[in-house]
Amino acid sequence: MVAFVKWYVSSLNASYSSRVPKGEWEKKPYNPVLGEQFFMNWGDNKDTKAVIEQVSHHPPLTGFHIKHEPSGITLNGHTGQKTRFSTTSLICDQVGQSLLVLPTDESYLLTSPSLTVHGIWYAAPYIELTGNSYVQSTTGLYATFEFTSRGWISGERNHFKCYIRKNGSPKEYVYKIEGQWSGKSTITAYGSKKSEPFLDIASLTPASKHVAPVEEQGDMESRKVWQKVSDAIRQGDTATASAEKSKIENQKRAELAERQASSTEWSPVYFRWQDPEPHVQALQRMLQSVVKAKYDPATNGNWVYQPAN
Repeated sequence: MVAFVKWYVSSLNASYSSRVPKGEWEKKPYNPVLGEQFFMNWGDNKDTKAVIEQVSHHPPLTGFHIKHEPSGITLNGHTGQKTRFSTTSLICDQVGQSLLVLPTDESYLLTSPSLTVHGIWYAAPYIELTGNSYVQSTTGLYATFEFTSRGWISGERNHFKCYIRKNGSPKEYVYKIEGQWSGKSTITAYGSKKSEPFLDIASLTPASKHVAPVEEQGDMESRKVWQKVSDAIRQGDTATASAEKSKIENQKRAELAERQASSTEWSPVYFRWQDPEPHVQALQRMLQSVVKAKYDPATNGNWVYQPAN
């Protein structure tokens, strides 16, 4: 569980912080089209493989499957966003869950915190994590995360606090882990007054990422779908970028109208919906037994990866 938490914290920095170059601000992302796909390999040996597919457009949902081939470790799940405004910020509640499975069948259920986008009105948007996320393991250990953002006057940006506990004795924690998910954090064993270093993000070297050249990609792969839009943006040609974006959106509207006229149902290529998903449901029950009403999942299901024929 400690190793899983360490990986999870490092993944937060990779997902929400390190991808924005220093001195720059968040950019408005593309709105994925239905069936859009993305494939990537990690590492010098390209032995960690990711398959991502947009499995729903209304509501927006993305299915993903990541596997480390040598060890057989897999991460399968789905994510979506429910967006709302709060005073001067934009809040994106992340729905869905993921399941990490080890070759021993030991597994971990993971949920995601909310994203708060600050600085919109000043044209300098940046992301902070807020709310809670949870991890539940088949080993009988679970972890609760509390994310807080920097206040108007004081506070530490990107702060988190995590407690690892046993399902059988939730009143006592095994470890407390606290710090910045984009910086340094410490770990403290229950009953100890001394904290030890846990993770220093700056000391990590990201694994190399490998994506096929656009000319070798399929028609539904992200960089192929948005190639003309991206080229126009890089050239500073906003008129062409807008026109190409409209072409994609109009094409998808026409495809939707055609399916509706013929009563044809669209299906993802790489994922199938399973509700309930037995492993997810079992871990959800374990977690709900200790955190009670604080954890109320929207579904017992998951978008399960199925290799294309």
